[in-house]
Formats: sequence, C-alpha cells, structure tokens
Amino acid sequence: MASSPIEEKPGLAITRHYPVAPEKVWRAWTDPQALSRWFGPGEPDSVTLAELDVRVGGRYRIAFHTPDGEQHEVSGVYQEVQPHRRLSFTWAWKSTPDRVSLVTLELRPTAQGCELNFRHERFFDQQARDNHERGWTGTFAKLDDFLAR
Repeated sequence: MASSPIEEKPGLAITRHYPVAPEKVWRAWTDPQALSRWFGPGEPDSVTLAELDVRVGGRYRIAFHTPDGEQHEVSGVYQEVQPHRRLSFTWAWKSTPDRVSLVTLELRPTAQGCELNFRHERFFDQQARDNHERGWTGTFAKLDDFLAR
C-alpha cells in the first residue's frame, strides 16, 4: 500500500544585506528595547509589549498595533539559539493559537557587514503565507531603517 505524500506547507524566505556586524542584527532581534523600535508593520514605535527570554525553551511575547489601530499579539518558544549566528522560534498569533509556524534567522558575516537569511515556514495555508509576506515586508523596511542609523 503506497503512502500519500506529506502535504507541503507554504513558507517564505527573505534575504537582506546590512552594512553592520552580525552582532548588531542579532541585538535587533533579541534585545526587547531594540526590537520595540522597529518590529511590526506600520509606523515606528508600534510595539506595546516585548518580552523576550532568549534561550532554548524560553518564551517570547510581542504585542503591537497596526496603523488602522488593530492590536496584535504573537508569541512562541525559542527552538535554537546560537548567538550572532542562528535563531529559531515558533510563531503563533493570540487570535489563532492552534496555527503554529516556525521562524528561522541565519546571520553570516560578509566583507560589507552581514547577510540575514530569514525563513518563515509551516504556514496554515497560502492565504496565511501571503498575509505574513505583506506584514514582514513592512517590518523589514523598518528593520532596514533601524539598522541604517
């Protein structure tokens, strides 16, 4: 009896190059004060809560509002923590806690600074993937500005 193929869940990948050391990019993702200055799509300083226990098995919780005034909260557990190199964590919205996806950041030093390879995988469906792509596009624009300062 043939087994059916495992359904592939949608994912997205984003690569960025920054003229800063990997340590500065790492700090942007792991220091609550730094993350609060750029995280979330929309205007700056939209984060209202950033609790980060950056260790394997540690939890995080981030709340922010979008330009239309909607409140959002995401949380998860750190799966892998290799300082200045690799960070992986689960991702679930407070509104849909049963839909757990996975975010992985890989940092690589380059002659010009740092390369960030970002992956968000295991989306519930294509619509969730597309919605996250829109959100991450705005969020990365803010991270780019933050790291340029």
